[in-house]
Amino acid sequence: MSIRAVAFDLDDTLLRSDSTISDYTVDVLHRAAAQGVHIIPASGRTSVSMWKAIPRILDIGSCFVSCNGAEVWAPDRTLMMQELLPVSLAHEVARFAAERGIYCQTYAPDRFFYTIENEWASSYSQLSSLEGECVGDLTAFIRKPVTKLLMMDDPARVAHLLQEAKALFGDRASLTCSKPYFLECNPQRATKGAALGWCAKHFGFTMDELVCFGDSLNDVSMLQAAGTGVVVANARTDVKALGFTLCRSNDEDGVAHYIDEHILIH
Repeated sequence: MSIRAVAFDLDDTLLRSDSTISDYTVDVLHRAAAQGVHIIPASGRTSVSMWKAIPRILDIGSCFVSCNGAEVWAPDRTLMMQELLPVSLAHEVARFAAERGIYCQTYAPDRFFYTIENEWASSYSQLSSLEGECVGDLTAFIRKPVTKLLMMDDPARVAHLLQEAKALFGDRASLTCSKPYFLECNPQRATKGAALGWCAKHFGFTMDELVCFGDSLNDVSMLQAAGTGVVVANARTDVKALGFTLCRSNDEDGVAHYIDEHILIH
């Protein structure tokens, strides 16, 4: 079956370790788009953070999946689809973090709001290219539904907290990790796989005609939903163990090489 769409995570998948995109990757993606392949970046980042990270391929995206699937945006930056976490549940998650002394933040598209000034806040601002605002108590701050809450701690603790959070909220929210030190809480129906299913219906391709690329737990839903799921060589061990197709690492332009070798018409 011919491939009509490709979707890919950004950090640690399409982006190199220094957060750049190579000239080769840009060229391959432009050639794929010129051949009629839908190009769909799908990230845990907010939409604004995504657009800042990939300016060289913004002109070829059919749409952009942000916040782990909570939002889908058109190229003209019109919101096409959105899932939201109810205020009451957002408060529960914020209290969960506060009671355990965990750094936590929530979002607007162009900024983030966090609980305490520390190295997590500063490192996230640098990674995301977003400005942050310390608001202290998130339970008091959150007054309307949100797309996402993010907690940060050392990887060993995050792994434990993920299981604890799933036991408490797993039947009402989507919980995952995009990096070992991130614990992310999204609306229950907000996954990359579900968002790409929405995109498939919107653009008229089937999931069998979709190839997805990822590296971490928040990518598993789309890797499983796609006709072909491909993981980069630097992916988490537990994600690689799920048996997806393997390509080169992010620093070796693995996504671009796979597209060039298996999808492009030469």
